[in-house]
Amino acid sequence: MSDQKTGQSRRDFLLRTITLAPAMAVGGSAVGSLGFIPLAQAEATETGPQQARDYQPNWFTKEEFAFITAAVARLIPADERGPGALEAGVPEFIDRQMNTPFATGANWYMQGPFNPDMPKELGYQLPLTPQQVYRLGLAEADSYSKKQHGKVFAELSTEQQEAMLHALESGSIVFEQLPSKTFFAFLLQNTREGFFSDPIHGGNQGMVGWKLIGFPGARADYMDWVERGERYPFPSVSIRGERA
Repeated sequence: MSDQKTGQSRRDFLLRTITLAPAMAVGGSAVGSLGFIPLAQAEATETGPQQARDYQPNWFTKEEFAFITAAVARLIPADERGPGALEAGVPEFIDRQMNTPFATGANWYMQGPFNPDMPKELGYQLPLTPQQVYRLGLAEADSYSKKQHGKVFAELSTEQQEAMLHALESGSIVFEQLPSKTFFAFLLQNTREGFFSDPIHGGNQGMVGWKLIGFPGARADYMDWVERGERYPFPSVSIRGERA
């Protein structure tokens, strides 16, 4: 998370965790194909500085979006190897996800029984949709921040933000309406997805996530390169046909 400060550790962190992100943002098996990249031999590409395009949230309030913006900048920070989640447009990705069937739990079984004490291996155990997790979690997180520091999360120092994110991740911050660990897990997972999604979904602008790990993108066929242990020599391609 936030302790991944150097380029090398940031790259290794992303390589270790990318296979955990569902392929929902890209579709098909594109993201899943990253699992075939020899992680020990994959080399990251350094990319130049960039800024995400201007975006006004459609679902999050201004205050909620400020939290999201500040948090993703700490979860995947920019460093000497290139832009981070903020520069890649991850806040836009997450906001746009809130207006999809995923966010409303349209394809989830939500009839219960719900048992939050069950092992996580048995799946999600709360009667809350992603929209509700974010709305409740953001409100409780900012409320906690105000009580502890007199400021909302987005106004805290970098060190304070990182400490609070670690506390959310560990569950040491107690929320009233949902586990803080659950809120953090959604935020981290969606940040990963936004950083590596196809740019058509709002994140991974400039394909910086793909360039960082050497992912070919939505190319028709690159299977002859999968087990070579070499860098793929051609630029990433988005669903729209844009090239990195």
